[in-house]
Amino acid sequence: MNKIDFWVMLLSDFVSIALGIYIGRKLLSRLFTQREKNAEARSAEIIKNAELTAENIKKDRILEAREKYLKLKAEFEEDTNRKKNILITNENKLKQREQQLQQQAEQYKRREAELDQQKAKLDQQLESIGKRREEAERMRQQQVEALEKIANLTADQAREQLIDALKAEADSRASSYIKSVVEEAKLTATKEAKKVVIETIQRTATEHAIENCVSVFNIESDDIKGKVIGREGRNIRALEAATGVEIIVDDTPEAIIISGFDPVRREIARLSLHRLVQDGRIHPARIEEIVAKTRKNIEDEIVEIGERTVIDLGIHGLHPELIKMVGRMRFRSSYGQNLLQHSREVAKLCATMAAELGLNAKLAKRAGLLHDIGKVWPEEAELPHAVLGMELAKKYKEHPEVCNAIGAHHDEIEMTSLISPIVQVCDAVSGSRPGARREMMESYIKRLKELEELAMGFQGVLKCYAIQAGRELRVMVDAENVTDEKANTLSFDISQKIEKEMQYPGQIKITVIREMRSVAYAK
Repeated sequence: MNKIDFWVMLLSDFVSIALGIYIGRKLLSRLFTQREKNAEARSAEIIKNAELTAENIKKDRILEAREKYLKLKAEFEEDTNRKKNILITNENKLKQREQQLQQQAEQYKRREAELDQQKAKLDQQLESIGKRREEAERMRQQQVEALEKIANLTADQAREQLIDALKAEADSRASSYIKSVVEEAKLTATKEAKKVVIETIQRTATEHAIENCVSVFNIESDDIKGKVIGREGRNIRALEAATGVEIIVDDTPEAIIISGFDPVRREIARLSLHRLVQDGRIHPARIEEIVAKTRKNIEDEIVEIGERTVIDLGIHGLHPELIKMVGRMRFRSSYGQNLLQHSREVAKLCATMAAELGLNAKLAKRAGLLHDIGKVWPEEAELPHAVLGMELAKKYKEHPEVCNAIGAHHDEIEMTSLISPIVQVCDAVSGSRPGARREMMESYIKRLKELEELAMGFQGVLKCYAIQAGRELRVMVDAENVTDEKANTLSFDISQKIEKEMQYPGQIKITVIREMRSVAYAK
């Protein structure tokens, strides 16, 4: 190949390349122009859509704002109207109240004027009464002077003669009364002598009184006894104050003596000690808590005893209050005889005797069980126990024959049915068994109860317990109403009243206890 052909080929290649480049550039330029137009069109469309969306959002926000404005405006107007109505109502009430006050003020003025008139009248009447009194005194003095002239005696001399005449008449009546009393005493001397001898014999039976007034609580060791006593005896004092019995801790090994005339109190103290020893926590607050729970349990036990008794005897339809009183008989003695056992025995005797005589055995048994129900009535009453029992039986809708038998078994009322003498006879049979009763025990317990009731009559006394066989009276007072000085005066007043109103051997120690407690709660 020569040079000319070479250059021609080279030139043709160059021209082809240049032409390709030119055509490529044109094509790229046209492609880029088309894409730019498409992008501008899309951008314009997006901007238009965005403007439309923004306009719609703006319209929605404006509508929401307008609705919220209207709602707030309506609420504001409603609240304003309501308050306005309230103000108008209050204003009307104030006007009415003002009118009422004005009317009352006018009434008070009229009343004041009437009172002034009445006062003036009363002043005139008092003045008139004073004048009449002076005139009456002057007339009385004139009459006395006239009588003194007629009788030739002064008023003092006439008074002395009248006193002498009354003394002579009183001496004459006293002499005749003493004579009749002596004659009556001669007629009843034998009976009274027997009574005195029997009471004298009974006074020597001290072990019977101890059996009825003392309970023994057994403990395991002296360490437990020390816990029961507490520091400086504070636990013993707390237990005595809560239960009303006397706790005697002496050298007797493994035993603590509980002394008190009320069997219920002794039982509460014994059970409380048992629970405290088992629990191990013995302090005044715990003692009060345990005693309260035990007292509630004893009440439940009393109801259970009553229910068990009436079931055993086959008595039905008894009122719950009467059942409770029957259970309370378990902790009551009559002349040293357990009242529940005595009543059960009388009920069985009455049923047997009524059956032998062809009478209603069920009514007789019912009357025999309830004949001494008046002895366990918790409230103090002035009626004999037979009449009180009859009233209770009537109150709880018992049969009239049962009520009459209860009231007549000591001849307080007239017997109107054949069951009444049966109950009276069976009561005497049960009580007349050898060793069944000890009358001194009953009079002893009655004296202790009277001692407690006498002290409870004073203002400020919360609790009162007779202990040490009635030789000491412990009185718990309200610390807020009774000061230390008043406590001293109270002990003296109680002692003076006991001396005036009661008969007792030896002397009685009155101890007034005032305890101040401050309690607060952390919340």
